[in-house]
Amino acid sequence: MLFRQLQEPDSCTYTYLLSCPDTGETVLIDPVLDTVDRDLHLLQELGLKLSYSLDTHIHADHLTGARRLKELAGSRIVYPEIDDLPCADIGVREGTPFRVGNIEIHPLFTPGHTNHHHAYLIDNGTHKLLFSGDALLIDACGRTDFQSGDAGTLYRSIHDKFFSLPDETLVYPCHDYEGRHISTIAQEKARNPRLGNNKPLEEFVAIMDNMDLPYPRKIDFAVPGNELCGECPPNVPEKFRAPCQRHEQG
Repeated sequence: MLFRQLQEPDSCTYTYLLSCPDTGETVLIDPVLDTVDRDLHLLQELGLKLSYSLDTHIHADHLTGARRLKELAGSRIVYPEIDDLPCADIGVREGTPFRVGNIEIHPLFTPGHTNHHHAYLIDNGTHKLLFSGDALLIDACGRTDFQSGDAGTLYRSIHDKFFSLPDETLVYPCHDYEGRHISTIAQEKARNPRLGNNKPLEEFVAIMDNMDLPYPRKIDFAVPGNELCGECPPNVPEKFRAPCQRHEQG
């Protein structure tokens, strides 16, 4: 399996490129509109054709690149089936593997950050790779104070779906704000300050309910835009419009 971890710096979002060496089928997990040109250039450098974009959830901190990638590369848009987005070509759900060539991706329904959030698990025969989206981050977790978030639900998702995986499972989050790239289930179980060391549910909920974080600066246009698979809505502020204008102009 060919693998690349890529970052969009403004929202500190990680995009993951996975490609099957046998068939050439390729997927980008959580692509960002701002870095579509970079991603297409990398695909060209690697001699790959993009087959799919795959989002973990409807993001509030950036516009997905799914729609633009479909327009430019002919890729198919994949979202959790529960989102029921008319713009999606394929819906995924827990219990039904999604195949990219010979790569078998197992969706895990992990609500709490949002009510429809999914993570994606791959077993490559040597390691298990967990693409945890915004649910579990490195030494942190996703917010639960907007977009149908719920701290108790997130706690159960992480404990039931993630912390039950083998300790050596590699964790690749959708974001990191400290320049880190990878974690493991063992590390998060041991030292995650919000969840680690068997922190009880009540303590986790209290932590999440008292974080007092600022209002997400892109949520008012990102959520409606991502419900359209990355279309730029009219209310994108001028300071964030450059990626929209670049692609609108072709």
